[in-house]
Amino acid sequence: MKVVKFGGSSLADAASFRKVIDIVHADKNRRYVVDSAPGKRGDGDEKVTDLLYRCKRETEEGQDCASTLAFVRARFEEIANGLDIADKVQVADEFAVIEKNIKAGASADYVASRGEYLNGKLLAAALGFEFIDAAEVVRFHEDGTFDQETTNVLTSMRLEQTEYAVIPGFYGLIGTRDDDADTAGDIARIKTFSRGGSDITGSIVARAVGADAYENWTDVSGFMVADPRIIEDPARIETITYLELRELAYMGASVLHEDAIFPVRKQGIPINIRNTNDPDDEGTWIVESTAKKSRYVITGIAGKKDFCSINIEKDMMNSEIGFIRRVLQAFEDQEISVEHVPSGIDTLTVFVHQDEFIAKEQAIVSEIHRLAAPDLLEIESDLALIAVVGRGMKSTRGTAGRIFSALAHAAVNVRMIDQGSSELNIIIGVETRDFEKAIRAIYDIFVTTQI
Repeated sequence: MKVVKFGGSSLADAASFRKVIDIVHADKNRRYVVDSAPGKRGDGDEKVTDLLYRCKRETEEGQDCASTLAFVRARFEEIANGLDIADKVQVADEFAVIEKNIKAGASADYVASRGEYLNGKLLAAALGFEFIDAAEVVRFHEDGTFDQETTNVLTSMRLEQTEYAVIPGFYGLIGTRDDDADTAGDIARIKTFSRGGSDITGSIVARAVGADAYENWTDVSGFMVADPRIIEDPARIETITYLELRELAYMGASVLHEDAIFPVRKQGIPINIRNTNDPDDEGTWIVESTAKKSRYVITGIAGKKDFCSINIEKDMMNSEIGFIRRVLQAFEDQEISVEHVPSGIDTLTVFVHQDEFIAKEQAIVSEIHRLAAPDLLEIESDLALIAVVGRGMKSTRGTAGRIFSALAHAAVNVRMIDQGSSELNIIIGVETRDFEKAIRAIYDIFVTTQI
């Protein structure tokens, strides 16, 4: 049994819908489909979700959003007419209800969710599957946080009653559901996930039905070893573990919404990232663990720019109980998130985001002196952190040496290097101006030349 989720770029118009229909019908095990709202059809186009948010803003500002809503309606009518299902989904009637609710003051969450809702209705009609409104099965607590366990029970019970279904992504309902889905009470209680929420819905459904795999279809053939904006045509990652993915996502890699990992990870369900435009490509498998050796020593490279480092020195620091805690207390008191904290015998470095730190730097410096009395404190700006991640590094000698060698050959000055206790990743600090050069050098030595 497979749960399949299609992103907005895979459901942008009637032509892309046809690809999705062919993919779903090509495998009878693809029983439950989660949809996103229509995405961009090309350069200069806008996502339907963005247009719906605009419509809500226009209404709040006292403007008439009729033209924006008419444009959105035309998008859905194009899909319905192109698939010859206009008689099955009455788009005009649906938009009459949406417009009425917007004028009555419906929330931004309700308005934005209509993209997934209508796309789900169209896709269900085109596939011949049952449509299940996400408001029927996805629950949020009264404070707006996701109610994972109630959702799992409701979704599992509901899908036991149908063999093939389409469930819209991105939204659910706060609290209990009224009998009539169109009541004002339900409309007011519609709640959306953050952006990327359709990925989460797909994961929720996969967990609820105990799927053998969760296929996430998008417009790329899985994850790349490095950012294609930096490395031209980078190699594809064939298999990646949840832990490796977490490390890369944390360091800024544009990957699956991280909240989408946890529901399926608990059940050991693998995620397969696939390309709607190249359905024969195997894509990338995300798994809990694997005996498969990585194609390269490293699995991926990712990084973030624009950090500051606060370098602190104090003689006999290592024997002073609570020293590190007192230093970090200064950042906590100023509500500054700490990114990385490498240390030595008498030295400690704290990496923080530059834009957050600058406004409060002198207050933090003063507090560090008051709490920890360092011998020396220096601040450096315009730094970048790069993570080299890979399960293969644990069993390969000399990985750090190869990184040093590659960066030295590229004339990149290494400001910091630190390896995690899991031996799954190595963090390198470089100047921001050397960020892309450093990534190219590391990619070259581990992937291009594989020295």
